[in-house]
Amino acid sequence: MDPRERQRITAANRQAWELSAPLHAQGEEWADLLRQAGQPGFSVLDDCLTHTLTELDIRGLSCAQVGCNNARELLSLAALGGQPALGIDQSTAFLAQGQQLAAAAGLAPALVAADIYALPQGLGQHDLVLITIGVLGWMPDLPAFFAAVHGLLAPGGRLVIYETHPFLEIFEPQADQPLLPHYSYFRREPLVIDDLIAYDGQDHGQGASSYWHIHTLGAIVSACLQAGLVLRRLEEHPHSNREVDYDLYENQAAQLPMSFTLVAQRPTA
Repeated sequence: MDPRERQRITAANRQAWELSAPLHAQGEEWADLLRQAGQPGFSVLDDCLTHTLTELDIRGLSCAQVGCNNARELLSLAALGGQPALGIDQSTAFLAQGQQLAAAAGLAPALVAADIYALPQGLGQHDLVLITIGVLGWMPDLPAFFAAVHGLLAPGGRLVIYETHPFLEIFEPQADQPLLPHYSYFRREPLVIDDLIAYDGQDHGQGASSYWHIHTLGAIVSACLQAGLVLRRLEEHPHSNREVDYDLYENQAAQLPMSFTLVAQRPTA
Protein backbone atom coordinates (compact mmCIF):
# COMPACT_ATOMS: atom_id res chain seq x y z
CA MET A 1 0.00 0.00 0.00
CA ASP A 2 1.18 3.53 -0.74
CA PRO A 3 2.66 4.74 2.58
CA ARG A 4 1.27 8.24 2.04
CA GLU A 5 -2.27 6.93 1.66
CA ARG A 6 -1.81 4.68 4.67
CA GLN A 7 -0.61 7.66 6.71
CA ARG A 8 -3.58 9.78 5.58
CA ILE A 9 -6.06 7.10 6.64
CA THR A 10 -4.44 6.39 10.00
CA ALA A 11 -4.21 10.12 10.79
CA ALA A 12 -7.92 10.56 10.01
CA ASN A 13 -8.82 7.57 12.18
CA ARG A 14 -6.70 8.94 15.02
CA GLN A 15 -8.57 12.25 14.92
CA ALA A 16 -11.93 10.48 14.92
CA TRP A 17 -11.01 8.48 18.02
CA GLU A 18 -9.62 11.51 19.82
CA LEU A 19 -12.90 13.35 19.28
CA SER A 20 -14.90 10.31 20.42
CA ALA A 21 -12.88 9.61 23.57
CA PRO A 22 -14.81 11.97 25.91
CA LEU A 23 -17.97 9.89 25.32
CA HIS A 24 -16.27 6.94 27.00
CA ALA A 25 -15.17 8.67 30.22
CA GLN A 26 -18.41 10.05 31.56
CA GLY A 27 -21.51 8.93 33.39
CA GLU A 28 -22.19 6.04 35.70
CA GLU A 29 -20.72 3.42 33.34
CA TRP A 30 -17.29 5.06 33.50
CA ALA A 31 -17.53 5.58 37.26
CA ASP A 32 -18.45 1.92 37.68
CA LEU A 33 -15.50 0.82 35.53
CA LEU A 34 -13.14 2.84 37.74
CA ARG A 35 -14.62 1.22 40.83
CA GLN A 36 -14.30 -2.25 39.34
CA ALA A 37 -10.67 -1.65 38.37
CA GLY A 38 -9.82 -1.20 42.02
CA GLN A 39 -11.29 -4.57 43.01
CA PRO A 40 -9.30 -7.84 43.25
CA GLY A 41 -9.64 -10.01 40.14
CA PHE A 42 -10.75 -7.12 37.93
CA SER A 43 -11.60 -8.33 34.42
CA VAL A 44 -13.80 -7.17 31.56
CA LEU A 45 -12.92 -10.20 29.40
CA ASP A 46 -15.83 -12.38 28.31
CA ASP A 47 -15.97 -16.14 28.89
CA CYS A 48 -14.71 -17.00 25.41
CA LEU A 49 -11.51 -14.93 25.60
CA THR A 50 -10.97 -15.89 29.24
CA HIS A 51 -11.14 -19.57 28.26
CA THR A 52 -8.63 -19.11 25.43
CA LEU A 53 -6.12 -17.28 27.62
CA THR A 54 -6.56 -19.73 30.50
CA GLU A 55 -5.84 -22.64 28.15
CA LEU A 56 -2.70 -20.88 26.92
CA ASP A 57 -1.62 -20.30 30.56
CA ILE A 58 -0.37 -16.72 30.54
CA ARG A 59 0.77 -16.77 34.17
CA GLY A 60 3.98 -14.77 34.55
CA LEU A 61 4.06 -13.79 30.88
CA SER A 62 4.85 -10.29 29.64
CA CYS A 63 1.70 -9.12 27.86
CA ALA A 64 1.13 -6.38 25.28
CA GLN A 65 -2.03 -5.19 23.55
CA VAL A 66 -2.22 -3.46 20.19
CA GLY A 67 -5.15 -1.07 19.91
CA CYS A 68 -5.63 -1.12 23.68
CA ASN A 69 -8.14 1.78 23.84
CA ASN A 70 -8.39 2.65 27.56
CA ALA A 71 -6.38 -0.45 28.56
CA ARG A 72 -9.26 -2.13 30.40
CA GLU A 73 -8.58 -5.46 28.63
CA LEU A 74 -4.82 -5.21 29.07
CA LEU A 75 -5.28 -4.63 32.80
CA SER A 76 -7.69 -7.58 32.94
CA LEU A 77 -4.86 -9.96 32.02
CA ALA A 78 -3.51 -9.59 35.55
CA ALA A 79 -6.54 -11.54 36.83
CA LEU A 80 -5.26 -14.52 34.78
CA GLY A 81 -1.73 -14.18 36.09
CA GLY A 82 -0.35 -12.23 33.15
CA GLN A 83 1.89 -9.20 33.52
CA PRO A 84 0.35 -6.22 31.68
CA ALA A 85 3.49 -4.61 30.25
CA LEU A 86 2.58 -2.56 27.17
CA GLY A 87 -0.51 -1.00 25.62
CA ILE A 88 -0.34 0.72 22.23
CA ASP A 89 -3.05 3.00 20.87
CA GLN A 90 -3.21 6.01 18.58
CA SER A 91 -5.45 8.01 20.89
CA THR A 92 -3.75 9.96 23.68
CA ALA A 93 -7.18 10.72 25.15
CA PHE A 94 -8.03 7.03 25.54
CA LEU A 95 -4.60 6.30 26.98
CA ALA A 96 -5.19 9.03 29.57
CA GLN A 97 -8.28 7.08 30.61
CA GLY A 98 -6.11 3.98 30.70
CA GLN A 99 -3.75 5.68 33.12
CA GLN A 100 -6.66 6.33 35.45
CA LEU A 101 -7.79 2.71 35.29
CA ALA A 102 -4.23 1.46 35.78
CA ALA A 103 -3.80 3.65 38.85
CA ALA A 104 -7.07 2.32 40.27
CA ALA A 105 -5.90 -1.25 39.60
CA GLY A 106 -2.47 -0.64 41.12
CA LEU A 107 -0.73 -1.55 37.84
CA ALA A 108 1.75 0.39 35.76
CA PRO A 109 1.99 -0.85 32.17
CA ALA A 110 3.65 1.39 29.61
CA LEU A 111 0.83 3.03 27.64
CA VAL A 112 2.27 4.34 24.40
CA ALA A 113 0.58 6.62 21.88
CA ALA A 114 1.85 5.47 18.50
CA ASP A 115 0.94 4.64 14.93
CA ILE A 116 1.33 0.87 14.57
CA TYR A 117 2.94 1.51 11.19
CA ALA A 118 5.61 3.74 12.74
CA LEU A 119 6.36 2.32 16.17
CA PRO A 120 9.07 3.91 18.29
CA GLN A 121 12.13 1.94 19.33
CA GLY A 122 12.45 0.34 22.72
CA LEU A 123 9.01 -1.23 23.13
CA GLY A 124 10.52 -4.62 23.86
CA GLN A 125 9.41 -8.10 22.89
CA HIS A 126 6.61 -9.84 24.72
CA ASP A 127 5.35 -13.35 25.38
CA LEU A 128 1.77 -12.45 24.44
CA VAL A 129 0.31 -9.86 22.12
CA LEU A 130 -3.46 -9.40 22.32
CA ILE A 131 -5.72 -7.89 19.66
CA THR A 132 -9.45 -7.62 20.29
CA ILE A 133 -12.63 -6.42 18.69
CA GLY A 134 -12.48 -3.57 16.22
CA VAL A 135 -8.74 -3.23 15.69
CA LEU A 136 -8.33 -4.92 12.30
CA GLY A 137 -11.13 -2.93 10.67
CA TRP A 138 -9.24 0.32 11.26
CA MET A 139 -6.10 -1.06 9.60
CA PRO A 140 -5.63 -0.12 5.93
CA ASP A 141 -2.54 -2.32 5.44
CA LEU A 142 -2.70 -5.80 6.96
CA PRO A 143 0.75 -7.07 5.83
CA ALA A 144 2.50 -4.06 7.39
CA PHE A 145 0.32 -4.38 10.49
CA PHE A 146 1.26 -8.01 11.11
CA ALA A 147 4.91 -7.26 10.41
CA ALA A 148 4.78 -4.73 13.25
CA VAL A 149 3.04 -7.26 15.53
CA HIS A 150 5.73 -9.83 14.72
CA GLY A 151 8.33 -7.36 15.95
CA LEU A 152 6.55 -7.02 19.31
CA LEU A 153 6.65 -10.78 19.94
CA ALA A 154 9.52 -12.55 21.63
CA PRO A 155 10.69 -15.78 19.97
CA GLY A 156 8.07 -18.37 20.90
CA GLY A 157 5.63 -15.60 21.86
CA ARG A 158 1.99 -15.96 20.93
CA LEU A 159 -0.49 -13.67 19.24
CA VAL A 160 -4.15 -13.91 20.26
CA ILE A 161 -6.77 -12.22 18.10
CA TYR A 162 -10.38 -12.17 19.30
CA GLU A 163 -12.30 -10.23 16.68
CA THR A 164 -15.57 -9.77 14.89
CA HIS A 165 -15.96 -12.27 12.05
CA PRO A 166 -15.44 -10.57 8.67
CA PHE A 167 -18.60 -12.21 7.31
CA LEU A 168 -20.64 -10.12 9.75
CA GLU A 169 -19.38 -7.02 7.94
CA ILE A 170 -21.69 -7.65 4.98
CA PHE A 171 -24.71 -6.72 7.12
CA GLU A 172 -25.95 -3.30 8.19
CA PRO A 173 -28.01 -3.49 11.40
CA GLN A 174 -29.51 -0.03 10.76
CA ALA A 175 -30.79 -0.95 7.27
CA ASP A 176 -34.50 -1.38 6.55
CA GLN A 177 -33.84 -5.11 6.02
CA PRO A 178 -30.94 -5.82 8.34
CA LEU A 179 -30.87 -9.56 7.61
CA LEU A 180 -30.10 -9.04 3.93
CA PRO A 181 -26.49 -8.58 2.79
CA HIS A 182 -25.75 -4.86 2.48
CA TYR A 183 -22.02 -4.73 1.63
CA SER A 184 -19.83 -6.98 -0.48
CA TYR A 185 -17.61 -9.34 1.50
CA PHE A 186 -14.94 -8.59 -1.08
CA ARG A 187 -15.24 -4.81 -0.89
CA ARG A 188 -11.83 -3.15 -1.06
CA GLU A 189 -12.75 0.51 -0.65
CA PRO A 190 -13.12 1.51 3.00
CA LEU A 191 -16.43 2.59 4.45
CA VAL A 192 -16.36 6.27 5.43
CA ILE A 193 -17.85 6.97 8.87
CA ASP A 194 -18.69 10.51 9.91
CA ASP A 195 -20.31 9.84 13.30
CA LEU A 196 -18.68 9.93 16.71
CA ILE A 197 -17.63 6.43 17.67
CA ALA A 198 -19.44 4.80 20.60
CA TYR A 199 -20.38 1.27 21.69
CA ASP A 200 -23.88 1.87 23.00
CA GLY A 201 -25.76 1.92 19.71
CA GLN A 202 -26.79 5.55 20.22
CA ASP A 203 -26.33 8.46 17.79
CA HIS A 204 -23.91 10.92 19.39
CA GLY A 205 -23.65 13.25 16.42
CA GLN A 206 -21.00 13.93 13.84
CA GLY A 207 -17.26 13.71 14.42
CA ALA A 208 -14.35 13.51 11.99
CA SER A 209 -14.40 11.22 8.97
CA SER A 210 -12.87 7.82 9.64
CA TYR A 211 -12.20 4.77 7.46
CA TRP A 212 -13.37 1.23 8.21
CA HIS A 213 -11.98 -1.66 6.17
CA ILE A 214 -13.64 -4.99 5.42
CA HIS A 215 -10.89 -7.65 5.42
CA THR A 216 -11.77 -11.21 4.47
CA LEU A 217 -10.78 -14.00 6.83
CA GLY A 218 -8.45 -15.26 4.12
CA ALA A 219 -6.71 -11.88 3.93
CA ILE A 220 -6.25 -11.80 7.71
CA VAL A 221 -4.79 -15.30 7.92
CA SER A 222 -2.60 -14.79 4.86
CA ALA A 223 -1.13 -11.53 6.20
CA CYS A 224 -0.44 -13.22 9.53
CA LEU A 225 1.44 -16.07 7.82
CA GLN A 226 3.23 -13.69 5.47
CA ALA A 227 4.64 -11.90 8.52
CA GLY A 228 6.35 -15.13 9.56
CA LEU A 229 3.92 -16.24 12.27
CA VAL A 230 2.80 -19.86 12.60
CA LEU A 231 -0.94 -20.49 12.87
CA ARG A 232 -1.83 -22.53 15.95
CA ARG A 233 -5.61 -22.16 16.13
CA LEU A 234 -8.48 -20.64 14.19
CA GLU A 235 -11.92 -20.98 15.77
CA GLU A 236 -15.16 -19.35 14.59
CA HIS A 237 -17.92 -18.47 17.04
CA PRO A 238 -21.72 -17.98 16.76
CA HIS A 239 -21.76 -15.15 19.32
CA SER A 240 -21.20 -11.41 18.96
CA ASN A 241 -18.36 -9.54 20.65
CA ARG A 242 -19.10 -6.11 19.19
CA GLU A 243 -21.63 -3.28 19.52
CA VAL A 244 -25.14 -4.01 20.78
CA ASP A 245 -26.53 -3.18 17.31
CA TYR A 246 -25.34 -6.59 16.15
CA ASP A 247 -27.11 -8.63 18.83
CA LEU A 248 -30.00 -9.18 16.44
CA TYR A 249 -27.81 -11.56 14.38
CA GLU A 250 -27.42 -14.00 17.28
CA ASN A 251 -29.56 -17.08 17.90
CA GLN A 252 -30.80 -17.45 14.33
CA ALA A 253 -32.06 -20.79 12.99
CA ALA A 254 -29.45 -20.50 10.23
CA GLN A 255 -26.66 -19.01 12.34
CA LEU A 256 -23.88 -17.03 10.67
CA PRO A 257 -20.37 -16.74 12.15
CA MET A 258 -20.09 -13.64 14.32
CA SER A 259 -16.62 -13.70 15.87
CA PHE A 260 -13.40 -15.66 15.71
CA THR A 261 -10.30 -16.51 17.72
CA LEU A 262 -6.90 -16.81 16.05
CA VAL A 263 -3.80 -17.96 17.88
CA ALA A 264 -0.43 -17.70 16.14
CA GLN A 265 3.15 -17.99 17.34
CA ARG A 266 6.50 -16.44 16.47
CA PRO A 267 8.97 -19.24 15.73
CA THR A 268 11.84 -19.68 18.18
CA ALA A 269 14.40 -19.73 15.37
